[in-house]
Amino acid sequence: MLRGLNMDRQLLISSLIDYAGRNHRATDVVARTSGGALVRSSWGQVSDRARRLGGALLGAGVSQGDRVATIAWNDHRHLEAYYGITGIGAVLHTVNPRLHDEQIVYIINHAADVIVFVDPDFAELAERIAPQCPAVRRWVRLDADYEGFLAEAEAVEAWPLLDEWSAATLCYTSGTTGNPKGVLQSHRAIVLQTWATCTADGHNVNSGESILLAVPMFHVNGWAIPFASAMSGAKLVLPGPDLSPPAIVEWINTEHVTLSAGVPTIWLSTVQHLQRTGQDIPSLRRIAVGGSAAPRSLMDTLEDDFGVFVAHVWGMTEMTQGSSGRFTNRVEKLSRDEQRRRQAMAGRAIFGVEIKVVDDEGNEIERGSGAPGELLACGPWVAGNYFGSATESATSHTSDGWLRTGDVATIDEEGYVTIVDRAKDVIKSGGEWISSIELENAAVGCRGVTQAAVIGLPHDRWGERPLLLYVADEPVDRDDLLDAMGAAVPKWWLPNDVLAVADIPLTGTGKIDKKALRQMFAGHVWPGRDPDSSSDSGSAKQ
Repeated sequence: MLRGLNMDRQLLISSLIDYAGRNHRATDVVARTSGGALVRSSWGQVSDRARRLGGALLGAGVSQGDRVATIAWNDHRHLEAYYGITGIGAVLHTVNPRLHDEQIVYIINHAADVIVFVDPDFAELAERIAPQCPAVRRWVRLDADYEGFLAEAEAVEAWPLLDEWSAATLCYTSGTTGNPKGVLQSHRAIVLQTWATCTADGHNVNSGESILLAVPMFHVNGWAIPFASAMSGAKLVLPGPDLSPPAIVEWINTEHVTLSAGVPTIWLSTVQHLQRTGQDIPSLRRIAVGGSAAPRSLMDTLEDDFGVFVAHVWGMTEMTQGSSGRFTNRVEKLSRDEQRRRQAMAGRAIFGVEIKVVDDEGNEIERGSGAPGELLACGPWVAGNYFGSATESATSHTSDGWLRTGDVATIDEEGYVTIVDRAKDVIKSGGEWISSIELENAAVGCRGVTQAAVIGLPHDRWGERPLLLYVADEPVDRDDLLDAMGAAVPKWWLPNDVLAVADIPLTGTGKIDKKALRQMFAGHVWPGRDPDSSSDSGSAKQ
């Protein structure tokens, strides 16, 4: 082999913050803390404080490969943690605070986190679970406690030179079918997917953008946007816990936001607020929507009334972004109806992620056939296995190494993906997963309930919500049933409706026939009460 004569440079996350701190030092990073304080920072300040955090972690005995967790909203301190932790070679473990306490305890213990950074909003959560997390040596509140932690330390003068294959980030799936599984990404994988995010066929993140990060930083690394903003030198707006429509509109207009990303429920509420108040968002040009499909009516309103282009993207914890809804040159020339038809799909695969659909025998289904099948993926930033699970890939991957995404999909002749169903009947509400199995187990554990089935049905606001069907041998009070289930699962998982039925259909193998149930209850009308409007909602602080 004749080798090329390029320099040998490792692909490291520390190079991203070094670049932003050096070349975009004055570019704004604006944040709102959970306490309501507005903090105007810059990439230069984030870079400097990340180095000080790196020194503080080293001083606390954190070594390369140690896992350091965050339980936090989107703000400047969380962003500093992204770079301070990974820069010294430790592993950034972002924990989803919306999970049930037992799952969070499992995740922290499975990861063997040594330090946990906690937003003040989650201080009570930390107090509840700390006795059950023996490996954690220190809990640091992201307030004056954090500032004291930094003040005691000397900043790292230069980030260590790491191997690009060393672990950098750890994100856990939401455990819809058993315990959550850890997705461990390398520095190389993060930098490659960040480059993809910056391309025009990714999120087109560039130095001319002002980006409102409406995606939680604890969810798939904020879709890589915190990294991409540093790579490109874009202005970054971190809104903290409040993503109510008035707050979003104020952020957009005050910070002249041009690009945002988030689940459809955020934009549905925002559009309703704009229509109700008569306000406008003239600076916003584009939004990326993922987690669940945006209704056609939402896309029409955003584009026709507010001039905002909507791009669907598809991905998962195991790979971050896998597809993009940007139009090809040919599609740009088609009618608006044809373009919108494609916008309603999940986009096309971006370079770096290969996808295909296979039948039950594992044979690839020809594109354009219209036949659905299991969606598989592979690529340099797609998970090849799960952390701490040497045998997991036997079921999560095919024999030749393709990831089983758990989605059923079609791919047309142009490469556009349409997600048809979830293979394991999980419910997606506001972009977050809900386990029908855990809900069923919680219901059957209640007095009088002998059988239970949960199915996801369409919901105008949340995309999907759970419907609980149960068989009982004595009268069951609806509110008592929901209260009892609420002790076992997150409150925002609770079904929007509960119905007593005479029996639950089963398949030939004795399993609940959810396909039949969906057909039977396809016309079900939700009651007026929306449990997701409470502060325990999965999307209340999206």
